[in-house]
Amino acid sequence: MTKTRDEGGKRASSEADGWLDEEVGRSRFRDERLGKRFRLVLERLWTCMGQSIPMAFQDWCNTKAAYRFLSNPKVSEQDILGSHFEATQSRFAASEGPILILQDTTEFSYKRERPELIGSTHKVASRKDKTGRSPMHTICGILMHSSLVVTTQGVPLGLAAIKFWTRKKFKGCDALKRKINPTRVPIEEKESYRWLENLRQSTALLAQPQRCVHVGDRESDIYELFCLARELQTNFLVRTCVDRLAGDGNHTIASEMDEVRVAGVHRVAVRDQGGKADQAVLELRYRRITVLPPIGKQRRYPPLHLTVILALERGTPTSRKRIEWKPITNLPVTSRRQAIEKLD
Repeated sequence: MTKTRDEGGKRASSEADGWLDEEVGRSRFRDERLGKRFRLVLERLWTCMGQSIPMAFQDWCNTKAAYRFLSNPKVSEQDILGSHFEATQSRFAASEGPILILQDTTEFSYKRERPELIGSTHKVASRKDKTGRSPMHTICGILMHSSLVVTTQGVPLGLAAIKFWTRKKFKGCDALKRKINPTRVPIEEKESYRWLENLRQSTALLAQPQRCVHVGDRESDIYELFCLARELQTNFLVRTCVDRLAGDGNHTIASEMDEVRVAGVHRVAVRDQGGKADQAVLELRYRRITVLPPIGKQRRYPPLHLTVILALERGTPTSRKRIEWKPITNLPVTSRRQAIEKLD
């Protein structure tokens, strides 16, 4: 039994060493000692997944050294993640077929006596006070926008791009819209520019743009992103939230899709608000449409020929919201099977 445990421990240690070599072996720090410290920090955190730094390191000397490493001004995100990006590129090159690049934003919230030292992410309503009002307070934290590379079977290959930031002073979108038309603001001056930055960085890293499909939620429904994908000769698939002008400019995408005949149905498993399993029957429509840029940007950006998919649930369920999915893509969709592939 002891021999079996020893062999299991050696095997686990060997696997850990191999993984660390692959992920950090090509790290390039300004000081060689920083590279060695980074490997030790990553090894301890990997073997104690989910634990705090003091629990992972056990002794105060190494705990303090880890904190010094993380707060060292000579250590940047690129230093830490550069080798991982290269490892992602190697796994991508060893794979075959189309690869999905999933973009999304994550918020990390913290409690601090001096939140201005970290920054803010958003505002939320507090509990009602004696007057019945719900005062707003600012959440302290950091935002992270990442691009995760996965196969069409869902196997993760690693990160291809990442961006961290925080807000010194949070101003709600609704308040800003009352003062300025957001479509008149250049995309480079908006926080949403991160979607374009990640698309450009991940496409350059992987170096095979035709194989990539950049996937995003409704926040990624940005016309400039569509144009950048065309410029880089890569693909995208995003959920839409804007009913854009289409065709000759006298109608919108929604009105044109209303004229499209149902091409088939698709059944998906869903759950209601109580968590009970249910099934939804979706009517599928798709069409290649000429999509126009916002009116304020039509001099800067050209019209694009994109495929719009509409999946609308038959009937109106009583225990949950009716499903209405509206993806848009520059990939071809000429059959029900291809439409279902994009929905999946």
